[in-house]
Amino acid sequence: MRQRRLMNQINVVPYIDVMLVLLVIFMVTAPMIQSGSVNLPSVDKVPAPPTDAMVVTVKSDGELGLRATSNSPERVLNHKDLIAEVGSTVSANPGQPVVIAADKNVKYELVMNTLNDLRNAGVNKVGLQTQVGKSAR
Repeated sequence: MRQRRLMNQINVVPYIDVMLVLLVIFMVTAPMIQSGSVNLPSVDKVPAPPTDAMVVTVKSDGELGLRATSNSPERVLNHKDLIAEVGSTVSANPGQPVVIAADKNVKYELVMNTLNDLRNAGVNKVGLQTQVGKSAR
């Protein structure tokens, strides 16, 4: 009679089978799960910014500009000077609105930093300028 050898290894094939079945289940159910969607507003008509609003422009290369009113010429300023000038104007006139006109190729982070710095400088009325049409999305 032969002696039977003891097996000292664990058979992992059933575990691999179970893992592959779980992988298939997750791959099939993952597309079915509803993800949180963001409903962005659509713009049909954009009201013109108030003529007395200060306009902060953010160009695609990150350059900042300031127009004292929406009809005045633009002056190029660095970030610190821009915030200081807007802050001093708003401290003299607390109801002064400020509009940020950013190029669509600008990093969102730069626009948000500018918006936050304007809020910290005491600007209560800050808006984002948009354009009408499909390219505004």
